Amino acid sequence: MKLQKFRRVTGASVAVLAMSVSLAACGDDGDKEGTASGSSDDTSSSETMADEGAGAQTFGPGCTAIPTSGAGSFDGMVKDPVATAASNNPLLSTLVTAVTSIDGLADTLNGGEALTVFAPYNDAFAAIPEDQLNGLVTEGKEKGQDSALYKILAHHVLGENDAPDAVTGDKETLAGDKLTIEGDAESGMTVSDGTVTATVLCGNIPTANATVYVIDKVLTGVK
Repeated sequence: MKLQKFRRVTGASVAVLAMSVSLAACGDDGDKEGTASGSSDDTSSSETMADEGAGAQTFGPGCTAIPTSGAGSFDGMVKDPVATAASNNPLLSTLVTAVTSIDGLADTLNGGEALTVFAPYNDAFAAIPEDQLNGLVTEGKEKGQDSALYKILAHHVLGENDAPDAVTGDKETLAGDKLTIEGDAESGMTVSDGTVTATVLCGNIPTANATVYVIDKVLTGVK
């Protein structure tokens, strides 16, 4: 099954989304993130493809921050559907907080037959003030699929399971709008909604029903 299409965000929701959307207050896992954004110490090893296990085809400067063992590792995530796999990865704890604030969304993602998820890591959610964050989460709990937060999350999901050689180009999201994906595993990859352009920190992460690309910014979907 696939997620239903969503209406694009308009009106009052745009005012909320126009800010650099973040959920940093929900997650404080900075110490667990290691060097997800890449540093001079890990660049040479992290930008190359992983060479064993489920991470054999992953790429990007943040891949060295993925746990090397356990449920949150590449070999662990491939065994679980995407929402469960993300919940085991310390880089994505804030995103998981957002998803689980909306009743039933995690189950819907886990039940999707084939998805591609552009997953902002914790630091991508660090720009919004706490009161606005709380407003997004509270609205998500109260309004569910009619909330601004739900539409933000849908804006990061494609209804197809795409490897790096298939994901590039203009792609329709489950929010009913489009993302433009450019680049490749060797030179690097970006994802843009026309307003925000994010860099893939670690791409082509396999889960049981989806491919995950960890990105460094939240895509607001605001034009």
